[in-house]
Amino acid sequence: MNKSKPLKIPAVPSVLLAILSVQGGAALAKGLFPLLGAESTTLIRVALSVLILMAVNRTNLRKLTTQQWKAVIPYGAVLGAMNLTFYMAIKRVPLGLGVTLEFIGPLVVAVFGSRHAIDILWVLLAAFGIVLIAPWDTKSVDLIGVILALMAGAFWAAYIILGARVSRVLDDGDAVTVGMIFATLVVFPFGVVSSGIHRLSAMLLLKGAGLALLSSAIPFTLEMSALRKIPARTFSILLSLEPAVAALCGLLFLHETLSFYEWMAVALVVIASGGAAFTSRNVVHDV
Repeated sequence: MNKSKPLKIPAVPSVLLAILSVQGGAALAKGLFPLLGAESTTLIRVALSVLILMAVNRTNLRKLTTQQWKAVIPYGAVLGAMNLTFYMAIKRVPLGLGVTLEFIGPLVVAVFGSRHAIDILWVLLAAFGIVLIAPWDTKSVDLIGVILALMAGAFWAAYIILGARVSRVLDDGDAVTVGMIFATLVVFPFGVVSSGIHRLSAMLLLKGAGLALLSSAIPFTLEMSALRKIPARTFSILLSLEPAVAALCGLLFLHETLSFYEWMAVALVVIASGGAAFTSRNVVHDV
């Protein structure tokens, strides 16, 4: 197999860049939903990601070992399910609420994976921030959307755990490339059944390529690199920035104002993420 060189970007910047990339992709995806639907948008995203990753990493599938196949297949299947359920969720509920509910998954990983007292503090700060930032006063919330977001959170938790295992037996680029192949297989029947796939045009395909880069190829490679260097529980706490970044993107790009409590939530998740990054320097691969 052609070995791709592991990314030299430190773990914490890798996670932060991945978060920014995903949020940019989420904004682009929301614009495609009215035209293609959530299912077809997900299919285009993962399928184009495979083509991009195969071209860049030139992964030789024939050289994968049995151990590597056993690790990467469930990782890829969970990856596809996570993407599909999240897009279906944010089609029905606001992006901020969807991200907040989905983050329960990584938070559970952080709580149950903690072995040091100081980690509990970061988890509690992040959890309190999530509670504050969640729009609990929303008058009408789509119950199906809420359930889908919680399902996406469960898949996200599994993705973190399985991703940590895959990172130990496959290079970053190869792991994400092969994983995205199986993610595409999971999403394929849903995307084809959706009527949106028949509305594809050259312009929509181009936007889909941008979505594939921002939401899959770039962030998943960065996350795989980070999971190689830090524990899954620390990775989970760092991801507490997701709801905060979503809120800030709403302010900057959608002109959504934040309340005092929401700004407090942003501060708490930033502190939790910074604290987790600081205390993780001497703790690696202990999951």
